[in-house]
Amino acid sequence: MRHTTSEIILKNGAKGLLIHVPDASVMTFDFNFRAGEYLVKPDKWEVPHLMEHVLLGANELIPKARDFQAELEKNGAYSNATTGVYDINYEAECADFEWDRVLGLLLLAITKPLLLDEEFSAEFGNVEEEMAARSNNHFRRLSLEMRQALGLIAKTDAERLSLMKNVTVEDVRAHYARTHHAANMRFVIAGNLIPKRRRVINDLLEAIDLPRQKGRFALPHERPRRLSQHPVYVPNDTVENIYFYIDTFVMRRLNDPETDALSLVNTMLTETLYSKILGTARERGLVYGMNSGLSHTRSASNWWFGAQVSDKNAVALLKITVDELYKVQAGEIPELEIDAAKQYALGRFQRSAQTVGGTAAGYAGRYFFDGVIEDYYRVPERIKAIDQQQIIDVSRAMFADNVWGFGVLGNCGEVFTHELETQIASLWQSRTTTS
Repeated sequence: MRHTTSEIILKNGAKGLLIHVPDASVMTFDFNFRAGEYLVKPDKWEVPHLMEHVLLGANELIPKARDFQAELEKNGAYSNATTGVYDINYEAECADFEWDRVLGLLLLAITKPLLLDEEFSAEFGNVEEEMAARSNNHFRRLSLEMRQALGLIAKTDAERLSLMKNVTVEDVRAHYARTHHAANMRFVIAGNLIPKRRRVINDLLEAIDLPRQKGRFALPHERPRRLSQHPVYVPNDTVENIYFYIDTFVMRRLNDPETDALSLVNTMLTETLYSKILGTARERGLVYGMNSGLSHTRSASNWWFGAQVSDKNAVALLKITVDELYKVQAGEIPELEIDAAKQYALGRFQRSAQTVGGTAAGYAGRYFFDGVIEDYYRVPERIKAIDQQQIIDVSRAMFADNVWGFGVLGNCGEVFTHELETQIASLWQSRTTTS
């Protein structure tokens, strides 16, 4: 989708991106505050989540949550809020004809929430239900157990449920007052941002009724550690297959060319039904699906692999995984396959930006994380520039620091889990001995 992007830096300390999509029929608004769980004491973990649930509710103009939602959504608009370890995000999307009304309501909710006792009590019950439902997601449960064991900031949903009783509406109000100030706010707004609209938006956000404190909260320093004693094993007798994750870290942030190269090899390994790991495994009838991906903390980069597989096929699947990773590190990746992966990546990139919301999302993640504005129109050029040596180098780098972990959820037992871990350990041992 054709667009132009510009950053505005306001006198009150807030910053954001305005994305002009000519003739767009919708507008999207994303507001981000560094206000996640890392900013509260461990026994108050659920404060940010409960605040997020209550905030888009009763406010000084519309003193009842249902009435506010009905007013915001009456012409088909959408709104939502999400909480994570680092941030809270508030978002809305609406038809172009009512962009100013919806933006005004969203800003009203953010700046003038009542945070009522009765709505806190109701949302407390809703969050309990949400946590209970999430606890049935076995991949999520294993992922959180792995994050904890690796030394990253996380709590399982069961722990979060047990800690909810420590949270009061006063805690929510205090967290709101601490985190919701102008300099801690970032935003991405996308749509048909003609000059007149840009001026209105700029004036609205410059005059936003939030305290003017200094600075934005910094991201935490998370330093993942190797699981050297034993793998993570989460017993669950109700699960017939096993769920597993492999995590490996390089103890620095990858630069953009390295990230591009690792993303491409990730595509080659698991993202299609003809990929090197998943395609081979499916050809042999070993697994229905397998995923992998990249993530970052403030000072480390992570590459992970995960799947649900039967006990009898787990060893064969992990052998394929290890063998294909060795081939990548050895440079056994034909140029024709690299070119095919590039074409796939280019097509996926173009599909991701078919809508105003998709275009905005392409900027928001990185901008909210570290303030970097992606050069959207250079992405195809970056993909085309990836070469075989970059793929080899970054694939080796992801195993060179010997920081990794393996985890299983299921009923296969700790002995079998340890056997599976031993099977993949050579990926790091070989890098250590040859470095």
